[in-house]
Amino acid sequence: MGFLYRKLVRRLLFGFNPELAHNAAIRSAGVLQSFKLANLITELLSKAKDFPVSVAGLKFKNPVGLAAGFDKDCEVPKFLSRLGFGFLELGTVTLRPQNGNPKPRLFRISEKKALINRMGFNNAGAYQAARSLERLLPLDIPVGINIGKNADCSLALAPKNYLEALKILYPYGDYFAVNISSPNTLQLRELHQKEKLESLLDPMLDFASGQKIKKPFFIKISPDLEASELESAVSTAVSRGFGLIASNTTTRRDGLPQRWQNHEGGLSGALLKKLADQILKKTAMLAAGRVPIIGVGGVCDGPSAIKKLRLGADLVQVYSGLIYEGPFLVKEILEYMDKIGYRGGAR
Repeated sequence: MGFLYRKLVRRLLFGFNPELAHNAAIRSAGVLQSFKLANLITELLSKAKDFPVSVAGLKFKNPVGLAAGFDKDCEVPKFLSRLGFGFLELGTVTLRPQNGNPKPRLFRISEKKALINRMGFNNAGAYQAARSLERLLPLDIPVGINIGKNADCSLALAPKNYLEALKILYPYGDYFAVNISSPNTLQLRELHQKEKLESLLDPMLDFASGQKIKKPFFIKISPDLEASELESAVSTAVSRGFGLIASNTTTRRDGLPQRWQNHEGGLSGALLKKLADQILKKTAMLAAGRVPIIGVGGVCDGPSAIKKLRLGADLVQVYSGLIYEGPFLVKEILEYMDKIGYRGGAR
């Protein structure tokens, strides 16, 4: 099935503007998830051996998840859950709706199996996401919700902005990812700084501690951090029991053809893999098993997923790989795991 996608469907989709094609895919998934038969057929075609793993107190049927950015408004989790994923991360969701950055803002570099995006957290806001999730949940796999800052919110007011979004979405997520690392929101990455990060995390932790169920948190970090910045961010996360997601897109342009060098935005896909793996390895060494880690960036097949798990990730996520390899990528990764005799673990 993956071969069919790469030879036929991908060629058709790549004939359209990337954002238009993505929106069409989301709309199609929204229609399909309304039909029981479509869900059953999708699940049957995507079925592969389970590799159960327990991470952060949650049970996953396998360690391969969907990264944030694909389903920004939490519109199609029911359909996505049928593609073999062990978990989904939805969003990024901000407190208030926002349009994001001007178009065009999503670009394919097909010859490198990479993407550049400068979307800017375009989404319908936390209340709309909550309405969708109330209608579509529960699922039979864990659902994470990725939360970001509104672009017009100052860094000083960021803790309140994140907290209010969390309060709205808390009933619906099995875990929450705090996005401080997108390069497409001005000054957002400054929240990696120790004092700013502490001020951001502590109110969310206090809120969760007062709820009937205390849910896990992760921080999504940048792959562009200097060694001291990474050490500080990991230390702050570990001291508060926050897991880590390594990593977001990069502003570096290593390996890109010259015509793409000056395009603003975050680079993802195959060209991110080397850098993301380096940051994952360093993050895992600094965390030293004290908190769970999700590895993301450049996962496009079984070997790239396994490498992240061996570098210290408890779970892995895909996004750009889906664009280039198709909706049966998860099945292909799980089949590779079965082929090499992979055995999961727990954290």
